[in-house]
Amino acid sequence: MQHAIELDALRTEVGAAAEPMANAVSACVHCGFCLPACPTYIELGEEMDSPRGRIVLMKEVLEGGLALEEALGHIDPCLGCMSCVTACPSGVEYGELLMPFRELAEGGRSRWWLDRFWRGLMLDTLASPRRLRRMLRFGRLAAPFRKVLPARLAAPLSLLPRSADRAEIAFGTFPAVGERRARAVLLAGCAQQVLAPRIHRATIEVLTRSGVEVVVPEEESCCGSLAFHAGDAPRARAAAGALLRVLGPTGLLPEVDAVLTNAAGCGSGLKEYGLLFAGRPEEETARALAAKVRDVSTFLAALEAPAPPPFAQPLRVVYHDACHLAHAQRERTAPRRLLAQVQGVTLVEPRDWQICCGSAGIYNLEEPELAARLGRRKAEALLEGEPDVIASGNIGCLTQIESHLRRLDSSVPVRHTMEVLASAHGAGYPAPAR
Repeated sequence: MQHAIELDALRTEVGAAAEPMANAVSACVHCGFCLPACPTYIELGEEMDSPRGRIVLMKEVLEGGLALEEALGHIDPCLGCMSCVTACPSGVEYGELLMPFRELAEGGRSRWWLDRFWRGLMLDTLASPRRLRRMLRFGRLAAPFRKVLPARLAAPLSLLPRSADRAEIAFGTFPAVGERRARAVLLAGCAQQVLAPRIHRATIEVLTRSGVEVVVPEEESCCGSLAFHAGDAPRARAAAGALLRVLGPTGLLPEVDAVLTNAAGCGSGLKEYGLLFAGRPEEETARALAAKVRDVSTFLAALEAPAPPPFAQPLRVVYHDACHLAHAQRERTAPRRLLAQVQGVTLVEPRDWQICCGSAGIYNLEEPELAARLGRRKAEALLEGEPDVIASGNIGCLTQIESHLRRLDSSVPVRHTMEVLASAHGAGYPAPAR
């Protein structure tokens, strides 16, 4: 059973995004392969909380047969994890339907003023290291009272890291160790700068020791991915436009081999810049940037650099696939290859690898109860592998998993893939060459 939609009518609503949206709707044959891959369907058991159910709902809204508010109760809980894309045998590009629909929905829905304020505060805070540092200081003071607070206010407090990492992010140019094999921009990110700056230092360590000259631009701005995945496309374009001016064809882009990110959500959003700017003057520049974006694991695996030194003691690593890397960017091989090549590492595959941990950008702040169920499910599955360390490639996943390990009274460390590799090198972090 295929679903067609009137393209001309859709163009008046969403412009250049109309054709990808229509293609996604018509490609769905209602086969149901997406159902066991969908976290919300697994948890809620409702057809309308599955990808194929949501496709029908979005189609009905776009055609005027269903009021937007009637559909949002099922579409809002979608994590946007894209596990359904990996599972789909028909090639439905669900993200090309969901992202423009969420932008359309945000313009047509009515939110309570407190919801609007809370949402804007979260997006603005997570996109600004300065604001996030201030909020973390406040959060640590409020943390003892989280059990008496409403779920929405308590959720961010439960995600606070175990300990503060006060290291400063280093900007500038970091020379390759030995012969230079490549030159790349490394994006410092936003929330990760504050929550875990150690990831940034570890990434530079691994890249430079692999022969990569690393440029970390100080004038870098938020990439806008968090807002885009939350449906706030205007906020996302404002942030992305500033980044394009730094990294576009008149900026650093022609001078480097790749633009690297060590946060899967950011990488996914950057690669979707063509969709974000579809039909706009910035589209060509956006697509040029997107074409050079690589996850750091993808880039390193293709570079075929020598493996780090072996670990002195055996290390059992359970690897968690970040959804925006495994499903959205379709990269599962590279991080496993990098970890497995280190002598002493035993790589363990967890149960239900394809199911989201519940982080999903700001999802665990907007839908805390469902996110908590998914977080516990994921933490339990990872612990079944009896890990010495849990590794992943996204700050949101690392934060979510660590918070649920604490609730299970587990002290297993959660580390970025680059941190595991950097610890194998066993050296200090490099200083930038000014």
